[in-house]
Amino acid sequence: MRCAACKDKACAACKDCTEITDVAKARYASDSEALRSLKVATQIESRYYLRKTRLEELILYAQGMGYQKLGVAFCIGLAQEAATLCAILEQNFDVSSVCCKLCGIDKAYFGLERLHAGAVADEPKSEAMCNPVGQAHILNKERTDLNIILGLCIGHDTVFTEYSEAPVTTLAVKDRVLAHNPLGAVYSNYYRSKLREPEHK
Repeated sequence: MRCAACKDKACAACKDCTEITDVAKARYASDSEALRSLKVATQIESRYYLRKTRLEELILYAQGMGYQKLGVAFCIGLAQEAATLCAILEQNFDVSSVCCKLCGIDKAYFGLERLHAGAVADEPKSEAMCNPVGQAHILNKERTDLNIILGLCIGHDTVFTEYSEAPVTTLAVKDRVLAHNPLGAVYSNYYRSKLREPEHK
């Protein structure tokens, strides 16, 4: 499939160019949780289109799904944002939050590269690694209904999602260069040109 290159997007007008329609319909029919999620998400889109922020939609979705306990897996670089987010969510839900540096495992244990190795004179001798497996483990023990990723590193987010027993949604994606707005690289002519240079191909 190369949907991104398609100019028609006829599927938006209920036309089909695949051979999996019956498979998809059958899967929704047999998976009540997936169908319920589909209904709640579609209801939010229909009722609040262009009216609610993503955070407001997240709250509406969790309420619509009947979730009571939410988990927040956040990057230490967004600790302040995590505190604000949890304070907002705690008005409606029981919230558990886990920092990426959970357990304080030194990067040296797995031979991981240090962030500023040799570049800073007063660099601390120890440096904790990010621990997405540990974050998922804690939230699994807490029996969360839905887990929310807030700015986990690329790769760490995929590991967390793999190990999370609860469904996972992402509120914010980390991009240290573009104020956590990775689509800025797509919108900006400068970055589009830069990313098309041979070194990025």
